[in-house]
Amino acid sequence: MISISRSITVNRSGYDCFHYLSDLRNLIEWDNQVKTSRKLGGGPVGRGSTFTVDLFAGWFSYPITYVVTQWTPSQKLIIEGRSAFFTVKDTIELDGGEEKTDITYRMELHPKFGFTALLHRAESSLNQHSDRLMAQLKSALQDESCEATLSPRNTKADAVTWRALACFTRFGYLSGRRIWRPMSERLEGQHVVLTGANSGIGLAAAIDLAAAGAALTLVVRSQAKAENTAEIIAAETGRTDIAFELADLSLMSDTQALIARLLAANRKIDVLINNAGALFNEHSCTDEGLEQSYALLLLSPWRLTEALKPLLITTCGPARVINVVSGGMYAERLNLKRLNMAAEGYRGARAYAQCKRALSVLTEIWADRWADDNIVVNAMHPGWSDTPGVQKSLPLFRRITRLVLRSHKEGADTIVWMARSKQAALSSGKLFLDREPRSTYLLGNNVEQPDTRAGLEPMLQSDFSTALNTVN
Repeated sequence: MISISRSITVNRSGYDCFHYLSDLRNLIEWDNQVKTSRKLGGGPVGRGSTFTVDLFAGWFSYPITYVVTQWTPSQKLIIEGRSAFFTVKDTIELDGGEEKTDITYRMELHPKFGFTALLHRAESSLNQHSDRLMAQLKSALQDESCEATLSPRNTKADAVTWRALACFTRFGYLSGRRIWRPMSERLEGQHVVLTGANSGIGLAAAIDLAAAGAALTLVVRSQAKAENTAEIIAAETGRTDIAFELADLSLMSDTQALIARLLAANRKIDVLINNAGALFNEHSCTDEGLEQSYALLLLSPWRLTEALKPLLITTCGPARVINVVSGGMYAERLNLKRLNMAAEGYRGARAYAQCKRALSVLTEIWADRWADDNIVVNAMHPGWSDTPGVQKSLPLFRRITRLVLRSHKEGADTIVWMARSKQAALSSGKLFLDREPRSTYLLGNNVEQPDTRAGLEPMLQSDFSTALNTVN
């Protein structure tokens, strides 16, 4: 047997440290030896949770299956692993309060027959690796943050179109993940309002935010969708306290009623995530006379964000507004005449891209206007994700790119980071992809004219008022 013991002290609560350490999917953030780590099966992390961790060993990697055998929140964690070469028992004990925690780590490694001599020769290397590992863990759990910047790798990628587009794929996500700062922040006491939460990246974000402790208010279209979403989140996280608001955000009357309910509740909003969306291949108008892409993708998030500002400025802050846009906007220059389009000449992909381009512009306007209000406003695009919208509305694109599309969880990662990370709160008016600020205009193309930018909000105000008057 090889036995190793180490101790560190970190400026975090025992509760935070325990929950971060017990989810072995976080290993990839602070252990350079880890290639991948995934949880097997659903349900919240706890006693009996099983993980498969692939470890680098020179030019190859090998898997270890870990099982959580003791799970005493904020106090003790025992994880037992098995590979083809050894078995291992990791014991982690925590002693701490709200601001500081002592962490003691003990490893007992038992080589299997034929590997005893080899592993004993590697004992010195294991000790050196343990020293590095504890230093990396301490860094991951500290609250030190600096503003996110564009990496040299992506600076080069943004200079060439095909390389920039390659970043939208799953490989862009996987390569970026290796250099990200750890995300160990918890969200207890933080109220998050998320639209479009019943499927795709919205549902994936809701699951991760619930697991991180956020108090969630999810906006969905129907009671049936709310019940199904609640069941999924409960099965994945054990959370049964998720709040729902029912609203069809393509209708301004529903949007206004939602706003009235949230304002009447007078509950602070720490994070507002404008995610609801769909791509409509066929032209259609709502009962209020608005083209449905324009109504859902642009007019309702504009009105929702503007009207909920009083609840955003009541937080200890900074409050965060996250606008989900799309890489498709890079192909479009904002044109007010292509918003709220008529049937003649309508193309669903163009209508979608125009609305997302406009929402990106609003992100910059709000960030500038609210700079002194303790509100940060940023946009993100999830890359090319295999969402229900892509499957339904872009079947040819999906057939061509299906091998490189991101999962819902991978597409949602930057949303979750922007809601959780202290680092993300240091930026405002930016567009993020894979936790890095990226250019809003690819290669400097498709920049709108100043008068077009200035005319956007007056147009939105006029169309919103007209839609409400149509109903009344």
